Amino acid sequence: MNENKTNPLLCDPVSGTCEIITNQITPEKANIQTGNIPVKIIYYTDPICSSCWGIEPQLRKLKLEYGDYISIDYRMGGLLPDWNYNSGGISKPADVAHHWDEASLHYEMPIDGNVWLEDPLDSSYPSCIAVKAAQIQDKEKAVKFMRVLREKLYLEKKNISKWENIAEAAKITGLNIEKLKEDYEGDAKKLFQDDLNLAKTLGVRGFPTMFFADENNNQLTVYGSKPYISYENAILALFPEAKKKIINKDAVSMFEIYPTLTPKEYAVINNISYPESQIILEELYEKGKLDKKSIKNGSLYSRK
Repeated sequence: MNENKTNPLLCDPVSGTCEIITNQITPEKANIQTGNIPVKIIYYTDPICSSCWGIEPQLRKLKLEYGDYISIDYRMGGLLPDWNYNSGGISKPADVAHHWDEASLHYEMPIDGNVWLEDPLDSSYPSCIAVKAAQIQDKEKAVKFMRVLREKLYLEKKNISKWENIAEAAKITGLNIEKLKEDYEGDAKKLFQDDLNLAKTLGVRGFPTMFFADENNNQLTVYGSKPYISYENAILALFPEAKKKIINKDAVSMFEIYPTLTPKEYAVINNISYPESQIILEELYEKGKLDKKSIKNGSLYSRK
């Protein structure tokens, strides 16, 4: 899986990154304004980044425990511009399928790589632009929108570069589809380009990348998929006064916050093992309290 890291879709589970081809420039320090929040996070991601899907458990836990102290600015990275390259053992969409199945097992997050065999994406740019369009409407809904896009891609094998799938995700999220389409074809393209330009300035070379900053613009960077403590420590280093919020361990109430959860997410959030998490969620499903969507590499549970 590591034969050539210059290919953006050849994400490396060991380093936990999906790397992009960049012109080497000296990174500049961003002037990150925190506003009234102690710690601001600039998060560079991409809807089709499997390593970013892999840190959803850590990110969701971080919001639950330290949400009062942080704000997250989601920036789109443009992982796959097109297929005009041939490197790293991946020269066509079908080459990605097996790689994604391996990533799924590594992260213990459900991914069906067969989307690359059945309805492959030409580019991640349309989904990136769609997220920027959603942000114009509502920042919080945009986060949920990207989550739905990922669920459609990883579990339903939907090509999220196609407008009909983007529109369906918008409908589920409660976005105004007509407004989204207007912004998708207009202002969102510039916002996406702004994200790409800033990424070059900051020296972003892969995803996920998170820049943490305090009110004095002291900064820490967490690059790649890391254990939960790496993200927690970044916050505490910049704002030692942060107090961890106690999470309600009741499984059903957790679905009031996050309408869908994988066993890995539930395990990380509750600091239990993956098998324990599977047992708890499966029992709730069997009792009719949850719905479940299963694929070859795992399951996604949702509230009734």
